[in-house]
Amino acid sequence: MEWKFNGGAPIYTQIVDAVKLAIVSGELPPGARLQGVRELALEAGVNPNTMQRALSELEREGLVYSVRTAGRYVTGDDAAIQEVRRELAGGYAAAFLTAMERLGMKKSEIIKLLEADKEE
Repeated sequence: MEWKFNGGAPIYTQIVDAVKLAIVSGELPPGARLQGVRELALEAGVNPNTMQRALSELEREGLVYSVRTAGRYVTGDDAAIQEVRRELAGGYAAAFLTAMERLGMKKSEIIKLLEADKEE
């Protein structure tokens, strides 16, 4: 997994978002075992407490689960994964539409732009 952080949001929330994206994209498939907290923290260049906080949040949201002494795994709950995919897609769509509105584009222009891009 590639880790890129910016100053716009807390690091742990950026980790949560990165892992969510890896899950919904299939990079981390259902049932996949995650590396341990220390390994992930070292890989990401963050404090293990930060990584633990992010993984705990993902557990709370039902995207990963812990097996005592065996580690953390990606959920097999396809409905939960699909819900996160829809949430992420909605966020990306809203950001795109906001950017297009800032450019002064109208809805019909945005639709034409998307249709032209689809044909290419």
